Amino acid sequence: MKILHINAGLENGGGLSHIVNLLKEAKQEKQDFTLLTLSEGPVAKAAREAGIRTYTLGTSSRYDLSILKKLKAFINDGGYEIVHTHGARANLFLSLIHKKIAAKWCITVHSDPYLDFEGRGWKGKMFTKLNLRALKKADCIFAVTKRFANLLIKKVGLNPEKVHVIYNGIFFHGASDVPAKYEHMYFNIINVARAEKVKGQDLLLRALKELDDPHIRLHIAGDGSQLEALKSLARQLEISPQITFHGFMSQKQLKNLYRRMNLAVLTSYSESFPLVLLEASDNLVPILSTEVGDIEKMIPDSDHGFIAKNGDISSIAQQLRAAIAMPQNQLEEMAQREKAYVSENFSLERQLASILQVYRSLN
Repeated sequence: MKILHINAGLENGGGLSHIVNLLKEAKQEKQDFTLLTLSEGPVAKAAREAGIRTYTLGTSSRYDLSILKKLKAFINDGGYEIVHTHGARANLFLSLIHKKIAAKWCITVHSDPYLDFEGRGWKGKMFTKLNLRALKKADCIFAVTKRFANLLIKKVGLNPEKVHVIYNGIFFHGASDVPAKYEHMYFNIINVARAEKVKGQDLLLRALKELDDPHIRLHIAGDGSQLEALKSLARQLEISPQITFHGFMSQKQLKNLYRRMNLAVLTSYSESFPLVLLEASDNLVPILSTEVGDIEKMIPDSDHGFIAKNGDISSIAQQLRAAIAMPQNQLEEMAQREKAYVSENFSLERQLASILQVYRSLN
C-alpha cells in the first residue's frame, strides 16, 4: 500500500513525536509511507533528519486555500491508496477535496476536538465546527484513547464502525542505552508539557506550595502562552527558588535532564495517551499523572505509578507525598516494572501493526 501522511507542519512536542516516530517505524519495516506538510516547520525538519521521505506544499498562511488544487494533484498523481491526516488544519484541507481524490481518508484524533480551539473566540468556535465536520466525512478515524472514541461516537455522532482505538507508542531503549543517573541532593520532579492552561501546571505549583518541602525541586520543560503567568504564580506562592523553567527542550536535552529526576509528573486537565510519560518511563523515571485519557492503561495499579484526581490540588499533593516518602530503591523498582509493562504493550511496532490492519480493511 502507498500511504501519505499529512500534517500542517508546525506541530511541536507530542504531536511531532507521534508522526515522526510512526513514520520511522514504517521506514524500518519497509512500508511505503510518505509525509507531506502544508508548511515548512519543525515536523518536516525532524522527518528529514530521520530519513523519512518528506515534501512540503509551501502554504503562504495558515489557511491558504489556494493550494487545494496542488494538494489534490499531489495525492492523485502520486497514486496514494490511503491519505492519513493529523491535526485540525490538515483535516480541514482534506475535507474540502476528499470527493476529488481516489484515496481513502483516515484521521488520527490526538486530542479532544471540542477543546482544540478553546479560548479563541468566534474563530475558535468556527474552526471547531469545521474540524467536527471533517471528522464526519473521513472514511476512518483513529482515536488514541477509548475515552476519545466514546466522545466521537456519542457526542460527535460518528459511525462506531469507522472509529478505531490505537494507543500511542514510542521506541523503547535497552538497559545499556539508558544513561546512568546522576547523584543529586534534592527530590527532583520534571513536568514536560506546553505551558498552556489545559496542561494544569498551575495545579502542580499550588500542590508544591501545599507540600511546603524545601527539599523538592521542580523542572518545567516547555514553552507556551502561560509561561509568564506560571512564573508570576511561583513568585506569588513564594516557591520560585524551587522551580526551574527550562523552556522548550530537545529530546537530547530532556534525556540528559532525566538522569537526575526522581519523578515525572503530568497534571493536565485533558490528555490523550501522553507520550511524555512513556518517554520518562523509557528513561527509568517513575511517573505520576492526573486521571486523564486512558491513563489507567498506562498506569494499571499503584505498583506501576501514581494517579491523582483530575483538577484536584490536594490529591496531586497527596500523590506527590507518597512518591517522596517512598524509599529510593522502591521508586527504582517501580520504574523498572513500569518500563517492562509499557514497552511490552505500547511499542511503535505494535501501534503500526494495528494501523496497517485497519488500512487493509479499507481496500
